[in-house]
Amino acid sequence: MLCRGLASPRRTRADPHLVASLASLQRATQRYKAIGTKKHKPEEVVAKLRQVNVLVSQGHSVADAIRAIGVSEVTYYRWRKEFGGLKTDQVRRMRELETENARLRKAIADLTLDKLILQEEARGNF
Repeated sequence: MLCRGLASPRRTRADPHLVASLASLQRATQRYKAIGTKKHKPEEVVAKLRQVNVLVSQGHSVADAIRAIGVSEVTYYRWRKEFGGLKTDQVRRMRELETENARLRKAIADLTLDKLILQEEARGNF
């Protein structure tokens, strides 16, 4: 005996509209994932920003120069805001400092937690 709301065992073929919609959704998802997969290293970003500056100084429009490096205008202006006047070695140093900063913050958090545990133990609250 079947409960109400469950599919009949006779229905074995999928609805063609549903299959087409699912296939379309899968293609759109793959396209969306492919859009954001390209990551540029900071050194590459600085090089591309310099390339735009060279093209603009040669008389090209900013929009044409941005298209020539293969990124969107939004990406270009975000990069310019983030990496504006930095040189390649400065970007590398900044990345190293950010990594060290994150490591030190984690160490501080671990030591603070250890200190709190020892204080609780000294009070006899454990």
